[in-house]
Amino acid sequence: MSRSAPFQLSNPAGLYDPSGNAYSHVAEVPAGSRLLYIAGQGGEDANGHLSPAFADQARQALANLETALASKGASLAQVFKLTLLIVDHSEARLQQWVAEADRAWGPLMKPTCTLIPVPRLALGGMLVEIDAVAAL
Repeated sequence: MSRSAPFQLSNPAGLYDPSGNAYSHVAEVPAGSRLLYIAGQGGEDANGHLSPAFADQARQALANLETALASKGASLAQVFKLTLLIVDHSEARLQQWVAEADRAWGPLMKPTCTLIPVPRLALGGMLVEIDAVAAL
């Protein structure tokens, strides 16, 4: 996936390198960029089924995000900001998220991200939700 977005991601000197946790510290988006705000995407498939496995839900949530972006002619390459909600957050779930983000974005810098541990999400059994902002 090529970076074809009008923004720049960076990790300034003086801050730790967040790449091992699948995010960047700073996104700069110039004025005049077309912005897409994507509502929180969960791990449910098109039929509303949720896998009980966190990694499966994370993968499906990213696929759902890709579908929402594609509906407006965008891709994950244009995403510069994520908000990640994880039920019962743990180091194990963080590592599963990192693996899925690495699969989705490959060697590209990952978007800026705020991870928020939560006790519950909208649907029973929902373990992850991803909210995104993209620039075109």
